[in-house]
Amino acid sequence: MSSMALYERVSDDFPAKLARTRALLRQAARDHAPTRSGAPALVSQASSLGAEDMVITHLINRMKLDIGIFVLDTGRLHPETLQLLEQLKASSLAPVEVFKPVAQNVVRFVRREGEDAMYRSIELRKTCCQLRKMEPLERALKDKTAWITGLRREQSGARAVVPFMDTSDAQRVKFNPLADWGWGDVWHYILTFAVDYNPLHDQFYPSIGCAPCTRAIALGEDFRAGRWWWEDENAKECGLHLKQEPLKQAVPA
Repeated sequence: MSSMALYERVSDDFPAKLARTRALLRQAARDHAPTRSGAPALVSQASSLGAEDMVITHLINRMKLDIGIFVLDTGRLHPETLQLLEQLKASSLAPVEVFKPVAQNVVRFVRREGEDAMYRSIELRKTCCQLRKMEPLERALKDKTAWITGLRREQSGARAVVPFMDTSDAQRVKFNPLADWGWGDVWHYILTFAVDYNPLHDQFYPSIGCAPCTRAIALGEDFRAGRWWWEDENAKECGLHLKQEPLKQAVPA
């Protein structure tokens, strides 16, 4: 069964949610426009190529917004994810950049700790995330004053308080235009606009990361139960979206 058939359950207030999302994306493009003609935008979308991010990318392209897109290719992504990345690069109007980890750093880590070191301890898993995700993210966000994510409050208890606009980082604003969307809203949009998506979603992977750190979930499990499933629930973040204090929230009109 496809994810669209299984999950497509639109909220009664979906039109209002979609309007708010569009307004927030327009605000991001306007407030973080290029400083000079021909220069890149100061705002980019961080795309994991998951369902939420494909919705945001579709909106950016459909609205013809001056917002870039970047993907972190960790070197351990599923083949299905890499195939979707190639499709996106070929079809997107907005520029798509791919950032990879520093090869020699990864080689040294793997040589010292082994290919699957992440299973041995939380410390080793977080070191792997630092090399493969956090350091490339720093390069992707260099000179950016804002970025856009697909975070939703419904995804997990740790993400229950997701503002539309997070200004807790003094360096850059984080926009979360799908903060109040339900999983059914995401799939309603994908169905309505025939948005490409990762076929792993059809195999009960609601949250897709690196191949060694992602599994399918069973009926009734938490949305992110398939991520780092061998760890304590409180440790299940790689660092990309850890909250900083104080947290300020702004909701677009």
